[in-house]
Amino acid sequence: MTDALTTPRLLQRTARQHPARAAIREKDRGIWQSYTWREYHDHVRDFALGLAALGFTRGDRLSVIGDNRPRLYWAQMAAQCLGGASVPVYQDSIAKELAYVWNHADVSVIVAEDQEQVDKVQALKAELPTVRHVIYDDPRGLTQYRVDWLRSFAEVEELGREFGRTHPGFFEAEIDKGVPDDLAFVCYTSGTTGSPKGAMITHANAIETAAMAARSEDFRVDDDYLAYLPMAWVGDAFYTLIMSLYVGFACNCPESPETVQRDLRELGPTLLLAPPRIWENMLTGVLVRAADATPLKRRVFERFRRVAEQVEILRADGKPVPAGLRLAYALGEFFVYGPVRDQLGLLRTRWALTGGSPLGPDTFRFFRAIGVNLKQVYGSTETTGLVSLQPSGEANPTTAGRPCAGIEVRIAERGEVLVKGGMVFRGYLKNDEATREVIDPEGWFHTGDAGFIDPRGHLVIIDRAKDVGALLDGTPFAPQFIENKLKFSPHIREAVAFGPDRPLVAAMIAIDMATVGNWAERRGLPYTSYADLSQKAEVRELIREEVRKCNATLPDATKVRRFLLLTKDLDADDAEMTRTRKVRRRYVAEKYAGVIEAFYAGHAAVELTTSITYEDGRTATMQARVSIEDVDAPAVAGTPAHV
Repeated sequence: MTDALTTPRLLQRTARQHPARAAIREKDRGIWQSYTWREYHDHVRDFALGLAALGFTRGDRLSVIGDNRPRLYWAQMAAQCLGGASVPVYQDSIAKELAYVWNHADVSVIVAEDQEQVDKVQALKAELPTVRHVIYDDPRGLTQYRVDWLRSFAEVEELGREFGRTHPGFFEAEIDKGVPDDLAFVCYTSGTTGSPKGAMITHANAIETAAMAARSEDFRVDDDYLAYLPMAWVGDAFYTLIMSLYVGFACNCPESPETVQRDLRELGPTLLLAPPRIWENMLTGVLVRAADATPLKRRVFERFRRVAEQVEILRADGKPVPAGLRLAYALGEFFVYGPVRDQLGLLRTRWALTGGSPLGPDTFRFFRAIGVNLKQVYGSTETTGLVSLQPSGEANPTTAGRPCAGIEVRIAERGEVLVKGGMVFRGYLKNDEATREVIDPEGWFHTGDAGFIDPRGHLVIIDRAKDVGALLDGTPFAPQFIENKLKFSPHIREAVAFGPDRPLVAAMIAIDMATVGNWAERRGLPYTSYADLSQKAEVRELIREEVRKCNATLPDATKVRRFLLLTKDLDADDAEMTRTRKVRRRYVAEKYAGVIEAFYAGHAAVELTTSITYEDGRTATMQARVSIEDVDAPAVAGTPAHV
């Protein structure tokens, strides 16, 4: 029964059932440090009692900031054991964003990974009236800090052990006070349309969603999961904390963001969740290495890649694979697919999920074709990260899978996806008006996504409902679909497509600095910066060819006709993207209004002014005259402005 469960009770249950099984590992100085479920439980208990000794009480809120670390997960669980809620934040947030979240959530305790994160808090301390204590994990560089509100994780655990000796049974009694409707997490939305909103997720939301996921997917107690995604993303909270507690599998924290790929290969996880950007980066790395290989190896790779794609298309359509193609695929497994999966750390992976935003069909098919059981999952912060999931035998790049058992989905008159079930959050913190806008009187959550249910019962997400439109001639237009096609190119990192109520499709493109830089170096093309490289005539021609390849897969009406190469990447610090790398379209349309006007006025160039925001909030601007390229023959000559 899940009715009376809370996440702390889940921890108690799992620690009883699997006391000696690995619960969480951390790579530190090149060595994996492992903690059992009994040790996990005891660290949470000691830290919770330490928090109690410092005055943390039921209803208080604790925030964590930093990379994925066992102690930061234990801190969140400790807060929940005492009846508080955890508020994870993005570790790369700028000062203004951090201050907003910590003040909005009335955070009283912040647990920071290291000196870098402590310094951020210290710089903001005067603006954080509710923050009483800051606790750090890694003591390096912090031994000389002398402020009464700062202490180490180890100190707090020692306080907790002392408190426990004088208050026997306190920890268990606090857990027993908890009820499923208590607040467990405040997860802030990505803020595509403005300031992020704090989604209140209860213990009931967490446990019921875990039960739905366990019925829909093959989770095993001996699984290994890589915990490397930002803790502020609901996907990390759900899989690393909730599902790990519910099933009992082990989570593994890499040494640093820079070593994730190496640690991934070393660990070889059986389960993996990655947003589209990660899969796109992996594919880019594979394609770059293939391009740099000897001519023979390159030909072998391309030959077996085509074989794999043919096999995957036949399998997806439910058609038999001819014997000759099966033999070729078996050879490809030996020479290409297995070695590639091994290099990527996916050799043991039983299934892998992609979510957060749609993954381009070409990228999706590539990984399926080389033997990765990659599937799409759909959810949002407000649905505790889960609505639908693809069964292993029904993976398809065009759908988001079947709604999980216990989740109702219906399509509103204008195509908006509505969902109902135990995973729907309580509401937005301190924002009843916004809550009423998304949860109707019948309990349906309005996702804001446009979609439909296909004949097989799969949910298909087209785009954000507000972004779906039509070209001037009435042709339906979903910008995200075009952008995903463009980003299949290893040379394109980001793209923003324009077209609603316009005569044609145009796009702003940000090059992939690493890939294009590598391409330029192999050709002896000198450059000094991102801005310099992106505006080279040779690079513009390279991207033109990539856009043409994309256009070959698009209907004529929605082909990209004009494009511009940005002088900087789109950046969350500059409010152009969310921390989960979703384009903030409204802001981008305002910021680059001059570019959009130039696209449709037929101009050959435009004066581009871009701003750069540093971590401390300081800003700088760059100005450049940037060429606007026609993909083929000029298509908008004579087109009046403001069409």
